Amino acid sequence: MKLRFLTASAVFLTMSLFSSAQPLAVGAAAPLVTAPTETGAPLALGEVYAANTYTLVYFYPKADTPGCTAQGCSLRDAYAELLEKGVAVIGVSTDKPEAQAKFKAKYNLPFTLLADHDKKVVEAFGVPTTMGFAKRQAYLIKDGKIIWADHSASTGQQAADVLKVLAAE
Repeated sequence: MKLRFLTASAVFLTMSLFSSAQPLAVGAAAPLVTAPTETGAPLALGEVYAANTYTLVYFYPKADTPGCTAQGCSLRDAYAELLEKGVAVIGVSTDKPEAQAKFKAKYNLPFTLLADHDKKVVEAFGVPTTMGFAKRQAYLIKDGKIIWADHSASTGQQAADVLKVLAAE
């Protein structure tokens, strides 16, 4: 009896720590969701999609960690080229605005970071989470549709991956 209880408890705990969301696929409509930026101001993603040729929405687990820093700096270093190609870049993690603001300032990230602490954006895109942290993924959006989805996004090569897709577009 005690073993069944422990087994059931372990299964429940495991299920609550890992989400089983299904990430959005190429061709899906890009979610029209609003979330706070690193400044705390709300940003409606639909307005970003409408104002730009392309929008890259990339997800990372936690601000100011090695992989997330490499991913963000990859996009920072290629930002001028991405802008030239009409790409707006939006980074998303489940951190609070204060953590996002510190991360952005520390690494001079020139793009907006969303503080998706309530996980509305993560859920809208179907990004899986582990212990509350979003899985590293990236979505390129054009005309309100996802045209490229990277469900195992790179860290240091994120910008190169996006630029390769844009070159083939």
